[in-house]
Amino acid sequence: MAHKPKKTALYDFHIANSNNVVDFSGFYLPVFYSSIMDEHRAVRNKAALFDVCHMGQLIISGIESEKFVQTVTTNDVSKLSSGQAQYSAICNESGGLIDDIIVYKRKTDYMIVVNASGIEKKYKWLKSVSTKSVQIENISNELSMIAIQGPLSREIIQAGCGFNISKLKFYNFIESIDFLGFNILLSRTGYTGELGFEIYCSNEAVSHIWNSILEDFKSAGVKPAGLGSRDTLRLEMGYLLYGSDMNIKTTPFNAGLGWITNLKKGDFIGRDEMISNKKSLDTVLIYFIMTEKGIPRPGCDIIMRNEVVGYVSSGTISPSLNKGIGIGYIKAEYLGTDKLISIGIRGRNKKGELVNAPFYKKGSLNS
Repeated sequence: MAHKPKKTALYDFHIANSNNVVDFSGFYLPVFYSSIMDEHRAVRNKAALFDVCHMGQLIISGIESEKFVQTVTTNDVSKLSSGQAQYSAICNESGGLIDDIIVYKRKTDYMIVVNASGIEKKYKWLKSVSTKSVQIENISNELSMIAIQGPLSREIIQAGCGFNISKLKFYNFIESIDFLGFNILLSRTGYTGELGFEIYCSNEAVSHIWNSILEDFKSAGVKPAGLGSRDTLRLEMGYLLYGSDMNIKTTPFNAGLGWITNLKKGDFIGRDEMISNKKSLDTVLIYFIMTEKGIPRPGCDIIMRNEVVGYVSSGTISPSLNKGIGIGYIKAEYLGTDKLISIGIRGRNKKGELVNAPFYKKGSLNS
């Protein structure tokens, strides 16, 4: 029997303001409120709010918490100081990606933020490989999470707190800060390529924070935004989406995530298989842009020299570039042989070109 999607603490707002609420990874979330294009441009030029309450949060504590996190993640957490976050991944013994994650090093523990799909399954997997000296807690149902993204985001956050956040660097966070009268964790992270922040707060606080920001900054052009623009924004940056651009059969090196995989840090789950996989990759992730009119979609063939050599995993029309862009996989032996490709779109081969990410290079991320 299929489970009914869960409602985030902002569900009532979505239903009242969007006619496009769908089941996304087991949660009711809006595709858009006004339009995908409108919300995309708001993030690129001003700012927008996203409901990301569907993400999961797992707390790792205990005397061997660092050792455990080091064992179950691909990146090197020993480099983190309290107040720093790190993009990483968890993999199985075969090196297959269970999820891409963000690790937060808090004062007394670690918080691992996982994707919405299978939160409980990931929690149980971590429990199954843990020791008695480590405690793992799933607090996903106790926390809400929203993202404020765009060039105006720092101004918006600053207006709601008495603490000067101008020096908060990318992938750094403040574990406890007052914002609009509520205690939050404030993280300078995001999924858009723009200056942005993510707020972790109680379920009771999130609606007040959400509504206050929208009301106070409506005249500045700040809008709520949905899944549609979140996808076009991340694609313009070349950010991967678990379940589309990677899955349990993909290793970090297949997915171009070698930069978050430290094989020299010591043993961790999946390391041995990754070492051999790195030497003999069968498929590799690529980025491409259409040079001929056409919108690439997941599943479309990637063609080189009249041969199908791969497939599109994510694709769209870029609102910023007004061109088709995409991510995909091709046979490893074809990488570097030619930049010119074709994408099979509705029975016709449309011309494209392999490029490096990001597609969009004017973001305010480093502001």
